[in-house]
Amino acid sequence: MAEVAEKKEKQKLTKKDFASDQMVRWCPGCGDYSILSAMTAALPQLDIPKEDIVFVSGIGCAARFPYYMNTFGFHTIHGRGPAVATGVKLANPKLNVWEIQGDGDALAIGGNHFIHALRRNIDINILLFNNEIYGLTKGQYSPTSRTGLVTKSTPYGALERPFNAGELVIGAQGNYYARTIDTNPKLMTEIFIKAAKHVGTSMVEILQNCVIFNDDTHGKITDRANRDDFQLHVEHGQPMLFGKEKQKGLRLNGLKLEVVTLGENGITEKDILIHDAHEADATLHMMLVRLKPPEFPMALGVIREVEAPAYSQRMEEEIEYSRQKSKNTCMDDLLNSGETWEVK
Repeated sequence: MAEVAEKKEKQKLTKKDFASDQMVRWCPGCGDYSILSAMTAALPQLDIPKEDIVFVSGIGCAARFPYYMNTFGFHTIHGRGPAVATGVKLANPKLNVWEIQGDGDALAIGGNHFIHALRRNIDINILLFNNEIYGLTKGQYSPTSRTGLVTKSTPYGALERPFNAGELVIGAQGNYYARTIDTNPKLMTEIFIKAAKHVGTSMVEILQNCVIFNDDTHGKITDRANRDDFQLHVEHGQPMLFGKEKQKGLRLNGLKLEVVTLGENGITEKDILIHDAHEADATLHMMLVRLKPPEFPMALGVIREVEAPAYSQRMEEEIEYSRQKSKNTCMDDLLNSGETWEVK
């Protein structure tokens, strides 16, 4: 019986093993379904026990995610997901922690927690569902809504300039930033796996559709007629080529990126920039995250992946150092150290 139990325990997990028994309640056509499917496809490939995986969320449509995963999870409060995820990871460093946020949850009320999780390099994985709108509260503009967007809260058009999530990550000294899209579950799955294996904070932005309040917001890069020309799939060590026949590419012209076509004006593949996701200097990474149609394609894939000590590692080292230097070996030693007195 013991052998049978051990064999059963070692059986490889499948996508179904990570699907909870809860009814998924998102609007029909929402991009969240695709993200959920990609996640349940990615986790079995990590070979991590379900009991060692935790999903943490804040408030919003995306925040329902923990209910739909057959793992541990916390549905917390608006914008504070990174703080709770930080506590979970530091309390039990062996856990694989995923923090789920929408663009409003992460970049408005949660902006401070978001950037400091990146700055500290907490070993957690942040997924940013970016549909450029507040969905759960019925269609108000968000920090990523485009200037001029007409919404319930901006009937004459949004006045502010939108945040670029990639710029925020790099500006906060983030070491891992990837961008994907809800219409490409295969790419999402690959990126989720890479993010989970990265030591430190990994931030994955998912360009996602809100069919009710901001439908087709990413249409320029998802439409079949345009996507080959407006999607640049970057891969470390590979030339940055795009287009239906991979006939277009990026090269550096002085201090700016430009689109060139192979075969024109003597341009060959040797002229095309090679993507280096591991370069510590973020100059080119910042250029890539700023690209957008129609002048440039949108960069998708792992844009930045730099090694650096995670906060939990450094904290454990500090605790061990303090333990070795301390004269106190137990609580009694601590209570009886220094000045003591007796109350009668």
